[in-house]
Amino acid sequence: MMRYDTRLRGLAILLSAMAGYVDAIAFLELGGFFVSFMSGNSTRLAVGVAHLSPSAWIAAGLIASFVAGAALGSLIGEAAGGNRRAAVLALVAGALAIGSAIGILFGGFAAAALVALAMGAENAVFEEQGEVRIGLTYMSGTLVKLGQSIAALLRGTIRPGWASLVLLWTGFLAGAIGGASARPWLGLGGSLAVAAGFAACAATITWRFDTKHNNDSQIRPEPARGFRKNT
Repeated sequence: MMRYDTRLRGLAILLSAMAGYVDAIAFLELGGFFVSFMSGNSTRLAVGVAHLSPSAWIAAGLIASFVAGAALGSLIGEAAGGNRRAAVLALVAGALAIGSAIGILFGGFAAAALVALAMGAENAVFEEQGEVRIGLTYMSGTLVKLGQSIAALLRGTIRPGWASLVLLWTGFLAGAIGGASARPWLGLGGSLAVAAGFAACAATITWRFDTKHNNDSQIRPEPARGFRKNT
């Protein structure tokens, strides 16, 4: 995360919080399945297959939606060029909004599948050259890097960026607490509407910042014309 400026690191932490928020909502709605944490769903898929349980289909559907979202987010981000972050966040907001509407009308798996698609797409916000630089919806890699930072500290060195890793994980945790608290009060559709509104605001703000940055980078001072002294 250290390669990004403070604004983008803050965006990453907030998006991680949103991922934790919707993950907790889906966990409560589906009884132990996830929309952000596909390692957990992969385990649920394996256990379901081993026990010939219908839960395997739920896990498989969520994994497929997440992968489809990751692919779609990558394609849209690449097509958007300099506005990739705003374009991907607009996709995330749209998928969450539709999921909210379905949650209000029908509830259950269909809404969660759209949220899983949104979370897959969200990881494309910080994709560069086909590689995700910051994983926003899964914390295993973040915690591994944090453990490596602790090991470096025990060796007598300080690894830069450890504070950002702590904040990224803490953001996810805080978001999950918020989602678990909001779900009983707002219901599935209402709590997802909050996430959709947040994603829409993030897309708008990011679009303004990135557009300004792109415009500024295109402004170049005209090089001074030199002259050669005649001899």
